[in-house]
Amino acid sequence: MYSEKVIDHFSNPRNVGEIEDPSGVGTVGNAKCGDIMRMYLDIDDNGIIREAKFKTFGCGAAIATSSMATELVKGKTVQEALKVTNKAVMEALDGLPPVKVHCSLLAEEAIHAALWDYAKKNGIVIEGLKEPVDDIEESAEYDAL
Repeated sequence: MYSEKVIDHFSNPRNVGEIEDPSGVGTVGNAKCGDIMRMYLDIDDNGIIREAKFKTFGCGAAIATSSMATELVKGKTVQEALKVTNKAVMEALDGLPPVKVHCSLLAEEAIHAALWDYAKKNGIVIEGLKEPVDDIEESAEYDAL
């Protein structure tokens, strides 16, 4: 069963769309289930995320986790956004069925991929940020699910 928050974020997703001239864009997927998530970030000169948007092709849980992830990073510093984990996304949604936990990992990885793109574009290093994977099945976190 899905929580009311998951249903709400699937039925009324927040921050859907693209950002023109984004500070960072990250795209990740899961070949096994076919979900693809693209995250757009607009980051100001002080490293604060002003805007976050997403486009997701996938199931209801993938859309809900994308929506919640954008809500969780808006207004945060780059370093704070880096700490938004799949567990934080799941907790904010009041949980996910075990078979859908990978969707929250997709959201975490999309944030990291967008931050990686931002860092690359600006020639900076974000402490603790690792190079993203294209398919979440390649990540160590996926193996732990």
